[in-house]
Amino acid sequence: MSRRASLSRKTAETSIEVEIDLDGTGAYDNRTGVGFFDHMLDQLARHALIDMKARASGDLHIDDHHTVEDTGILLGKALAEAMGDKRGIRRYGHCYLPMDECLTRAALDLSGRPFLVWKVEFTTPKIGTFDTELVREFFTAFAMNSGMTLHVETLYGVNSHHIAETCFKAVARALRDALETDPRKAEAIPSTKGVL
Repeated sequence: MSRRASLSRKTAETSIEVEIDLDGTGAYDNRTGVGFFDHMLDQLARHALIDMKARASGDLHIDDHHTVEDTGILLGKALAEAMGDKRGIRRYGHCYLPMDECLTRAALDLSGRPFLVWKVEFTTPKIGTFDTELVREFFTAFAMNSGMTLHVETLYGVNSHHIAETCFKAVARALRDALETDPRKAEAIPSTKGVL
């Protein structure tokens, strides 16, 4: 069964299209108009082994907020659609991700019950022209629209670029584990309820 999704969303603020393949190789082609955000989406795709293509045009003359948040919304919806009934997945994933002086941990449950616990502090308000607070906005939108319980905590770090990148990479690695097929229960829904 194919675990792919292709979605589009148009509002007065943004126009976004995404394509994902959960059984890909981590190939990516992301162009949102926000350079640092594209770099982070590339990391998410590469380390989750999800093929990802994102196109966005938005009101960047105001700021990056709507483009980042709306891309998170659509990627979350695409993830939920691509997972289908979640038959055979491992469901849970976690990762400790080091990058130089920084260490971030992420843990997630593809439970269908969206929740975000965010314990990440940046040392600067911007990375280049990118507002660091938008990292949380992306993950809020992504978790809420995919139905994911997501916990992200940076244990320590100084460089804001490293802090952001470890968040994306840690979530990616946790997501890769959670989406993998469990060879012992490849046909089962991973819940005693029988549904997720």
